[in-house]
Amino acid sequence: MLKVTTRTLRKNKQEKRPIAMITAYDYPSAKIAEEAGAEILLVGDSLGMVVLGYDSTIPVTLSDMLHHTKAVSRGVNNAMVVADLPFATAHLSRSEVIRSAACLLQEGGAYAVKMEGGDEILENLSACVAAGIPVMAHLGLTPQSVNQLGGYLYQGKDEVTAQKLIQDAQKVEAAGAFALVLECVPEELAEVITESLSIPVIGIGAGRYVDGQVLVYHDLLGLSGQWHPSFVKVYAEVGKQMTAAISHYVTEVKNRQFPEEAHVRHVAPETVGNLYGGKGIQ
Repeated sequence: MLKVTTRTLRKNKQEKRPIAMITAYDYPSAKIAEEAGAEILLVGDSLGMVVLGYDSTIPVTLSDMLHHTKAVSRGVNNAMVVADLPFATAHLSRSEVIRSAACLLQEGGAYAVKMEGGDEILENLSACVAAGIPVMAHLGLTPQSVNQLGGYLYQGKDEVTAQKLIQDAQKVEAAGAFALVLECVPEELAEVITESLSIPVIGIGAGRYVDGQVLVYHDLLGLSGQWHPSFVKVYAEVGKQMTAAISHYVTEVKNRQFPEEAHVRHVAPETVGNLYGGKGIQ
């Protein structure tokens, strides 16, 4: 894979080559995702739920994001690393937003940041772009606003809210966003938005007619338990395999079946004798 840049993504859209994006939260997941061919690795604040055990993304801090972004960046050579700006960060003062975003690039090693919201974050989005920080926008279901939205619900299902999403999408493009994540909107609306923009639209629960797709690492690998969103396709039941493997290990330890002879090393009998007063290996 060649180095993935904003130019790469625009070219993919122009040539109608779908973009594969996946979340990653640490060094091994980053290495696996890149080796598998993912072009964009999103260090999502979804780590709050799938890694840190919170019930939403809201408790995730900038320090959390920086810590995990550093780990992901160390596992990547050519994929684009995008880091989420955590809850409320995009709504702070211009200087604070730029400082937070710059931190994720300078210290974290990210290529770009992702900001949730439309009208209300346009000035800060534009300010980050002017400061040389690539910004990926995020509209539709914005998990950081889950309390205000009343839950994890599909957005843009009526004409008024659909028109608002179309307008917001056009505004974030005009403000300088290089791509847009569109989450949980009807397929027909996602297609209209995708066709109205020159920047790539990456869908999650947004149907088939976007420029690319993103899923959460733990969801597609079956690591999130039995429940997952309806738009997720589980490609492997790795969680079940891991549980079975660890259960097998525990059983063998309890039954003194592990370690076996192949897993140990010995010293010469005379060495043991010298150390333990003549007690050699029998």
